[in-house]
Parts: sequence; C-alpha cells; structure tokens
Amino acid sequence: MAPADTSKKKAKAKPKAAPAPVDLAMPTLRREIPRDEVPLDFPRAWVEFADPADEEQVFRCDLTWLTSRWSCVFGQGCHGIREGRGESDGCCTLGAHYSDEDDEKRVRSHADRLTPELWENFAEGTDAEGRIVADGGITMLDEDGDRQTRRVDGACIFVNSPGFSGGAGCALHALALKEGREPLETKPDVCWQLPIRRTYDWIDRPDDTRYLQVSIGEYDRRGWGPGGHDLHWWCTGAPAAHQGAEPVYVGYRPELTELMGRAGYDVLARLCEERIATKGDRKVAPHPADPGKKARKA
Repeated sequence: MAPADTSKKKAKAKPKAAPAPVDLAMPTLRREIPRDEVPLDFPRAWVEFADPADEEQVFRCDLTWLTSRWSCVFGQGCHGIREGRGESDGCCTLGAHYSDEDDEKRVRSHADRLTPELWENFAEGTDAEGRIVADGGITMLDEDGDRQTRRVDGACIFVNSPGFSGGAGCALHALALKEGREPLETKPDVCWQLPIRRTYDWIDRPDDTRYLQVSIGEYDRRGWGPGGHDLHWWCTGAPAAHQGAEPVYVGYRPELTELMGRAGYDVLARLCEERIATKGDRKVAPHPADPGKKARKA
C-alpha cells in the first residue's frame, strides 16, 4: 500500500529494468477501526502564514496536531498495522514506497554501509561479496509495478526483529544513530515523514494572483488513501500513542525543518508556543486523543 503522493516534484520517467520479484505474502488487514482510536473528524485549529523564504508559498499548519502529545510507541505498545505484528513491524509491514529515483538512490547509498551486526537481513539484500543488490535484493515491485523496499518474512527488509543482537527496528535508523546523523538522512522519505503529512495546493486569489499552499498536518488513516481504513491499527488517533513528554512540533523539529525550511519552522514553533502558553492546546480544538481529552465515541 503506497501513501498518497505529497511530493512537490514532478513525476520522473521510470527507467526500464528487469522486473523485481513481488512478495505475495501480503498482510491480512481488518476493516473495522479499533475502539481505542478517536474518530477521524473533529475540530482542528489551523493557522496560515507566509513562507519567510518564498513569497509564492503560504504554510497552512494544523496546530491541533502539532501541539498534540503524540509520540512513536514502536516496541512500546504499538499494535502495528497488521494484527499481531506491532511489536516486530509497527508500520513497516508493507515496506516503503520510494518517492522518486533520488529517494531510492539515497537509501541505497546509505544501505551500502550496513553490516551484518546492524542489519538482520544483510544476506537477503546483498550478493556473495556483501554488496547491496537493488532489484530482488532491497527493492521489489508492488502489484502496480511501483518500486518499494522489498518485504522479507512479511515485513520491510530493513526491519530487525525483536531479540536481534543489533537491536530491533529499522536498520537504517540504527545506522543513522550510530553515525551521529538524523534518521531522515538514511531512511526512505515516507518513513521519516510519517506521521507528518505535507500536501500542496495552488490557491487563486480574487485579484488574479495565486500562491502555493503547503499544508502540514496529521497523517491519519485517510492519508494512505482508501486502503488506510483497512489497517489494523493507526497510532495518530490512538490515546495510547499520545503520551509524549514533548509536543509533536518539538519532537519532530528535524523533520519539520526539512519539510518547511528553517525560517518556516521557526515561525511555526513560535505559534505553537503561543498556543500552549495560552492553554489553547487544551481549550481550543484540542486533539481528542491527548491525555485528559475525552474522545468522542466512534
């Protein structure tokens, strides 16, 4: 399942290559939304401001989400998008679809530095001499022919299982931490952006001018397209995942800075701080999954 396209880049022609294998072990997903998730629709507080670095852009940001107390609970109570695999896979069960050729090339360049000590599936993604293999190694084609990270034993090839000596979770994430990098440098775009969703819309003004509206908000079930409703569990609307010590805009500072630019993030951070200082995060359109917020019955 590929997430909805949020890239500003124009689609590039896909190079012709030998077909990569398709893993037919697709996860079995259930259709009902678990009871521990809040409804998808509730009041949200949005703010708009001009991008200080680009006069043709206006940021539209969901303060309800960005000041919420969501945090990743992978390995700490995550139920996962496939039933029974939360502890091992989290949201990595389906693998990661590359946003474009550059994304795939970047991931492969970092995967070249992975070792058997860091990566449980090293032998699955490399040749006899330990070199990364693309098609049939770390990359596969989905049912629509789009390129994504290959699935091995029902999950992304880069996921280490619980009990692995090098640590459970994404090997590319572990590589970044070992090298003192931000994980957004080594992981596929969709992996480091989740659960932030960036979308683009051209807005026409009455005076015949227009601007590019860049929306920054929550990647809820709908962000995945129609298939998002089939996921076993999704954390952004689950109170169990809204126990973070810091609000999202603080915990995801590197990712938001990459998505918005430093100047844009600085404005956003100030607005979020003002919202929290005035207790707007608890009084005006609070996130219903946050602590102390009684979620409406689905």
